[in-house]
Amino acid sequence: MSHSTILGVGTKAPDFTLHATPDQSISLSDLKGRPVVLAFYPADWSAVCSDQMALYNEILPEFEKHHAELLGISVDGVWCHSAFAKSRQLHFPLLADFEPKGAVAKLYGAYRPEGVAERALFVIDKDGIIRWSYCSPVAVNPGADGILTALEALEQ
Repeated sequence: MSHSTILGVGTKAPDFTLHATPDQSISLSDLKGRPVVLAFYPADWSAVCSDQMALYNEILPEFEKHHAELLGISVDGVWCHSAFAKSRQLHFPLLADFEPKGAVAKLYGAYRPEGVAERALFVIDKDGIIRWSYCSPVAVNPGADGILTALEALEQ
């Protein structure tokens, strides 16, 4: 099994605008000035994705301590995200990289040939530079330790 080659440390994070709800979009550039965590994941409702997003939801206060914005991104549509977030009681935006399918995942090198996003994580600093990135095997929940360590490093 091979992984995509995701964007690395020191790369300017490509800007994007994706729908969080049918009538609300979020642009990465809107969040400039604060750290951003991008969590690409393959699909709503899969067991590993559900566990990963539930973990991040549980530790949202840790992200907030670092004034970081967490954004989940998959190729699922906004209605799928809405039902998933409601079912799992998620309190952070899930962005729909739906049409054109996987366009943002492709920008970050995090698109799999089978048509879903990699399980890829990026920590972006307040200036829009990627300071940490990690691509986990698709069947493995990467947890949050790497994200939190990267966020702590931004403050030093």
